[in-house]
Amino acid sequence: MGGFDWGAIWYAAPYMAKGALVTLQISACAMALATAIGLVLGLISVSDLNLLKPPVRVYVYFIRGTPALVQIFLVYFALPRIGLELSAFWSGVVALAFNSAGFIAEIVRAGLQSIDSGQSEAAFSIGMTVRQSILFILLPQSLRRITPPLTNEVITLVKTSSLLSVISIFELTRSAQVIIAERFVPFELYFALAVYYLVVITLLSWCSEYIEARLA
Repeated sequence: MGGFDWGAIWYAAPYMAKGALVTLQISACAMALATAIGLVLGLISVSDLNLLKPPVRVYVYFIRGTPALVQIFLVYFALPRIGLELSAFWSGVVALAFNSAGFIAEIVRAGLQSIDSGQSEAAFSIGMTVRQSILFILLPQSLRRITPPLTNEVITLVKTSSLLSVISIFELTRSAQVIIAERFVPFELYFALAVYYLVVITLLSWCSEYIEARLA
């Protein structure tokens, strides 16, 4: 039985560091887009816009009921069919945002509905509309409650980004796969890959705990 090939890990380090940077870039762009979309969809879910609620429910149902890998393929191959020729990087961003927005919409909806109904009744009693009560009364109060699941969604998105290797984006997982094909050391490289993700997720968890402590 051969020993652990540390040389392969040192050889792969600069490539995997570059891949980790791409992973963080994609995740940051996707999370920003997903948060914007998810917030809007979540607000629609509890609003009086009855015509828009069914499409939002269908979208959330689809996202929660299908694998992220299938969604990535759908986005990657569907965009060119409708005339949107995006690079692999931006296709990955759209795919991850498409996936994460569905979960964020549910987080926002649940957070808004968790606020005591008396708050809405008080807003209506002073002449506020449903939309005004949501934006100025419920949403500010729900921010503290939705922050922990939102930060967990960031972590989930970063881990889901590993699936983008299937569309040849040179992110962290793909960078390891390239070296494995070149050096034939799968155990060493996948072990290093696990360590890279563990470090990134640990840093994100610390940031999450800091944000939650500040909000508390």
